[in-house]
Amino acid sequence: MVGAAVGDEGAKGRRIRGLDAGERRTRRREDLLDSALDLFSAQGYQDTSIEQICKHAYVGTKSFYEVFTGKEALYLALLDRIVADVTGRLVAALEALEEGRDEREAARSLIRLFADAFVDDVRVARVTFGEGRAVTPQAEAHRRRNRRMAASFVEEAWRRLGVATGPQVRVVAMGLIGGLFDIIADWLLDADTERPADRGSLQEGLDRFYTAVSSGLASS
Repeated sequence: MVGAAVGDEGAKGRRIRGLDAGERRTRRREDLLDSALDLFSAQGYQDTSIEQICKHAYVGTKSFYEVFTGKEALYLALLDRIVADVTGRLVAALEALEEGRDEREAARSLIRLFADAFVDDVRVARVTFGEGRAVTPQAEAHRRRNRRMAASFVEEAWRRLGVATGPQVRVVAMGLIGGLFDIIADWLLDADTERPADRGSLQEGLDRFYTAVSSGLASS
């Protein structure tokens, strides 16, 4: 698994500040991820060093390498944490949808939640979209796998909402996810993320794009 420890600590050992060795390692991992989110979003992946991340997190460099194999592993673990959070929100919302609810309105609510998951904390959007373009070959492959997972969620949502789909549903779902991501990435260039009018324009653009895609899917 990406971001896994280099070694196995084995026995828990003595407690420090009420935490055993495993708990301290988990705390260091989260502190490093939080610091990476701050620094990658502010100055980019390439311009952020492991030393800067460690200093920001109050974690020694030696302790860093007990948790992550390097900066790339840390970055991929951060992406995984973001994906897990966004996916968890969307799955919970999909499960809560009432049977027979209007497909268009249900889709709008899911897209709104999708956008809010990134835009509510602009650091998340900057790391996901600003640093999502081939930081490293492995990161690019990781990003592609995440998009396939998102496309699978879209297919499941369409199935539950009773949307008519054809044999090319996977291709259309992939195109939808790519388009939604690009709309948010483009919006981030000029928008004030705290301004309601700007947030409204983003939602309107996402809604229009989804309507165009779903209409084409139904007609095909």
